[in-house]
Amino acid sequence: MPETPIQVGLVGFGFAGSTFHAPIIDGVDGLHLAAILQRSSDSAAQAYPDARVVRSLSQMLALDSISLVVVATPNDSHASIARECLLAGRDVVIDKPFAPTYAEATEIADLAESHRRLLSVYQNRRWDGDFKTLQRLVASGDLGRVISYESHFDRFRPELRAGAWREQAGPGTGVLFDLGPHLIDQALALFGLPDAVSGDVRLERDGAAADDAFDITLHYPRLRAYLRATMLASRPGPHFVVHGTLGSYVKCGLDPQEDALKRGERPRDATDWGREPAAAWGTLTLGAIGAPSGRGIPAHPCEERKIPTEAGDYRGYYENVRDAIFGKAALAVTPGVALRVMRVIELAQQSSRERRLVDFT
Repeated sequence: MPETPIQVGLVGFGFAGSTFHAPIIDGVDGLHLAAILQRSSDSAAQAYPDARVVRSLSQMLALDSISLVVVATPNDSHASIARECLLAGRDVVIDKPFAPTYAEATEIADLAESHRRLLSVYQNRRWDGDFKTLQRLVASGDLGRVISYESHFDRFRPELRAGAWREQAGPGTGVLFDLGPHLIDQALALFGLPDAVSGDVRLERDGAAADDAFDITLHYPRLRAYLRATMLASRPGPHFVVHGTLGSYVKCGLDPQEDALKRGERPRDATDWGREPAAAWGTLTLGAIGAPSGRGIPAHPCEERKIPTEAGDYRGYYENVRDAIFGKAALAVTPGVALRVMRVIELAQQSSRERRLVDFT
């Protein structure tokens, strides 16, 4: 017999909750978005009339049917809300970042372990189509040994957003905590833990109170991973640039799911969810373009071709959580995985303050 759907409570119906969580949860078989905590507005009730809208966390936790709670609130509240939910015997998914500090994240991870509850952090960008394509390409060996990996989140938002909590000075704010977890998690998924970290975390826009740009380098014995984000790129560069001993892969543009979700589209209603047009596919180059032979060294013949981008689907994250709860799969984004991301963030901050390379410990 099929399992009874997991009853999910969503805490927060702001941008993250309404855009990146509710429509994805709603699109996963075996999950039921049963309750939404929205403190004042009625937009959640209008968007999801089958869900019960509550006004406080205590009301949410009073619903015995809710077994999985998703925390999609401002970053500085992640740890306290997750703690209360774990103590109430619920499994918990936290929107990235895990918490404002590594110490708080460790406390929550230890609490989940001691109470034998599932705990995960929403690293949905592992289910970007271009990243899935890159994972497959790296694993295939077509690039040879990867020696340089560069990943960008370039945006153009020169004006500050009045009242936006992410742009205020405080714990867990700024672009490093907003976009950094995605870039770091993807790099660690590809290459594992680095030997050392260097970071440059900075404020570029006039009047900025929280960091709005960063450069992080993960140092491996024979590889460098460069992770970059800025709010002042009016003409963004490639999203991925990967060089190996046999060739290179360059991919421009971001996965289309975010823009589709912002437009109000839902994966359950789409037949081509997460698919890119062929014009957006990345390019694999093997050998050297126009490289003449010289000094007795033969030229390597060049082969260049487009690599079809796999369809991205953020539902894969919640499908894995569902299967882990049912005992059918190992959890993909474990607390340990999420803690390593937090550790890299703090080492990058330390490196930026001290202007030096910091060993990964």
